[in-house]
Amino acid sequence: MNIRKATAADAKALAGMAAALFHHEDVNALRTEFEALARDEEAACFLAEEGGVEVGFAQCQLRHDYVEGTVTSPVGYLEGIYVKASFRHRGVAGQLLGACEEWAKGMGCTEFASDCELHNTDSLSFHLHMGFEEANRIICLTKRLRGGDGCA
Repeated sequence: MNIRKATAADAKALAGMAAALFHHEDVNALRTEFEALARDEEAACFLAEEGGVEVGFAQCQLRHDYVEGTVTSPVGYLEGIYVKASFRHRGVAGQLLGACEEWAKGMGCTEFASDCELHNTDSLSFHLHMGFEEANRIICLTKRLRGGDGCA
């Protein structure tokens, strides 16, 4: 298994896998986002390849805002991680996470964080297995205001 830092040229492959992870996202919008991330010095994407075929990716960034459960800033943050089904349970996600953590250390971070949806027990299980500790549980709520045309 080869793990390498992705470049703008990898945006199409990243977007294809990200669309499988984030079902509600448009693949073309994701491609544009990954092209921009490749130029962002505070972000990194890593690709896992086997036999020249992309089998997984991880996206990480620096977060300067408050990150639940942390005390430093910036914090390395795992924004997303995905491994194709036929390559799961082979340590690929752990290797991708390791690349993200090393990148964050190289950026001066002493803490690394992530999140997952409350219902995503597979993701929670992965994170706990990888040494993350649960910091908090949260339910976010929104409400439409009647008569409002949006914020000015």
